[in-house]
Order: sequence, then C-alpha cells, then structure tokens
Amino acid sequence: MWIVGAAGFVVLSSVGCYDGLPEGRGTLGSGELGESAGGDELSTDTSAEASSGATNTGSSDTAESGPADEGSSADEGSGSTSADAGDGDGAGDGEGSSSGEDGSESSTETGPNPNLSVCERWNLDRAALSEGSWDGAVGGCDPGDMDPAWRDRTLTQINLYRWLADLPPVGHAAERDDKAQACALIMQGSGQLSHSPPNGWACWTEDGNQAAGSSNIAGTAAVAAMDLYMIDYGNETTMGHRRWILSNSLGPTGIGSTSGYSCLWVIGGNGNAGKEWMAWPSPGEFPLQAIFPGGWNGGLNGSGWTIQSDSIDLSNATVTVTRDGMPQAVNVVHLLGGYGSSAAINLVPQGWTAQAGATYHVEVSNVNPPISYDVDIVDCG
Repeated sequence: MWIVGAAGFVVLSSVGCYDGLPEGRGTLGSGELGESAGGDELSTDTSAEASSGATNTGSSDTAESGPADEGSSADEGSGSTSADAGDGDGAGDGEGSSSGEDGSESSTETGPNPNLSVCERWNLDRAALSEGSWDGAVGGCDPGDMDPAWRDRTLTQINLYRWLADLPPVGHAAERDDKAQACALIMQGSGQLSHSPPNGWACWTEDGNQAAGSSNIAGTAAVAAMDLYMIDYGNETTMGHRRWILSNSLGPTGIGSTSGYSCLWVIGGNGNAGKEWMAWPSPGEFPLQAIFPGGWNGGLNGSGWTIQSDSIDLSNATVTVTRDGMPQAVNVVHLLGGYGSSAAINLVPQGWTAQAGATYHVEVSNVNPPISYDVDIVDCG
C-alpha cells in the first residue's frame, strides 16, 4: 500500500511508502531502501520482484518526513511507509530537530572533475553501486557501522544528483552518521519503518529515535535507497524524498545502513545554495538512465517531474510541456509545502514517456518570475 507521512506530523495521509522491491530493480546491491532523518520513509511492495536480491526479509519502506516546523516523525501506519522531511529550517520537534549538531567533523565527497560531460560524470559516479558490509547486529543491539567505502558510495549518489541539478555537493557529519546508524538498527530490529518508533521496539535508543524523525528512511540498504528517493513513488502529494535531496539547505547529512534498512539525515541542514528554483529532470542534458535509475520500472515517467522553490509562489502555476512544438499532456499536482522546499509542483506525464534524443520545453506561467527551461534527454548507456 502507499502512505505518505511527515516526521512529527503524524497524519497518515501525509506519508508515502513502498513495500517490497518493484520489478526491474536492476543490478543494484542487495538490501531495501531506507528513510532519511527527518525525512520520508520509502518502502517497496513485497509483492513486486527485484532483479537483484534484497536481503531484508521484512517490508521494504521509504518514508519522508514532513515540514520541519511542524516536526518530522511519520506514522508508519499499516504496512510499510515512506514519508518526506520538512522544510529544513531545523525547527522540528524533539525527534526531528538537529539543534546542537553544527556539522563539524564533516567531510565532502565532490565526485569526479566537474568539467566532465553529463554522461562522463554519470557513468563514473554510477560505476560502483554495490552495498557494503555492516558490522553490527540486532542481537545485543549493536548498531555497528557501515564500512567507509559504502558510505562514500552512498554520498557519491547524493552529490551526483545534486550536481545534475546544479547544486553544490554536501558532506556528512560523524555525529549524524552515528545517529543515522542507530536509526537503521531500530528499523532492522523491528522490520518496520517509522519516524517516531515506539520505545518498545527492539534496539530503541534516543539517538536512533532522533534520527528517525530527521531522516529519509527506507527498507533497503543505503546506495539503492538514493535511487528510490529520487523516483519517490507513492508520495504524490509531497515528493518529499526528492525535494530534500535537492534542497538548498541540505548538509551536512548523516548516513546509516544495515543490510536491509537505511536512514539519511536531511532536516536541519546549514546549506545555503540559494537557487531560486530546482527542477527534476533538471535543465540541459539529462541522462535517460536517470529517468529510471537502477532499473525501477516507470521511473520519473510514472512518478512525475518536479519543480521546487523556496522563493517563488507556485500555488497558481500553470504548466505546458512541448516536444518539437507538440504539446505533451501532464497532470499538474500542487504539492504540500515544507518538504525540502517552501513550494513545489509535480508534472506527471500523461500518455508519453521521456525519449533519448528528445528535447522537452517546460513553461511555467502564473508565477513571478515565470520559469522556462529545456530538458535534453541523452542516452548515457
């Protein structure tokens, strides 16, 4: 089932989930997607089959947390859930807030040379997508840790997506990594996702609980979770996982993962990218492979194209998409505010799919200033 939830904003209708891995999962490493701190919970339907084995025997969820100023703990509801995080001002409730964590001891993964072409960068950063080793255990409630290269591979995917959107890279902070790891252990121990896990759950800790309310969380291991967050199935009213990763305020993050669950800290960042608006797919050349990364069936063709902003009022936006002057029908969804950006809209293709070699012109009117851009789909295979 699909439910969307917000950290600290326990409203079932605001949480989106995936339970299990969809068919066409591709060759990503084993494990199921997780949720980010203060963010959303993502889950994949267990009735769907993955082309590469997921190691988690429980539900595979992702959840996005809600607006940070309203808190960011999601109700897991029935089944697995996914929810997106709030607006990143760091003013979540007790669980979602990142106060007291200034991002010191952080490191930044910048990725390959920024002068590389889109396909060169995409292929280099996507060359290593395997999950890694976790040295913890539910028995004894040992959160352990991810191996360092695994965390780096996860961060590389975050920064690849931000690079495509013309956003600066982010680093990760040791304290947030530790808390995200404690979050992942709680989810692993219970076999469920929640932004506000009950303290009766196995391996519950204050640190893990705080991270659960401040993260995107998924019922899969960390590397695979990044693709699921960017597609963001099941979060039709928020698309919060994606918006948090593409937010102006993101960073430093915290990354924690077990073999089957992961948490990505997103709320309370001190980033200040200052972009007026961000679109996904992003303007300019955009890899066909990023339409459905990891082999997820449908990909952005099904979940939609988003435009988000912290400064432009999109509440009355009207949108046209054309290819070679021919209209491409889209269903425009005005998304809830505060999930990684103040405002956002989702453009869901109706009866067409993005094609390599095509240029799509997007015009957003009834906004000030108007937004206009081209997306050139390139095959990086």
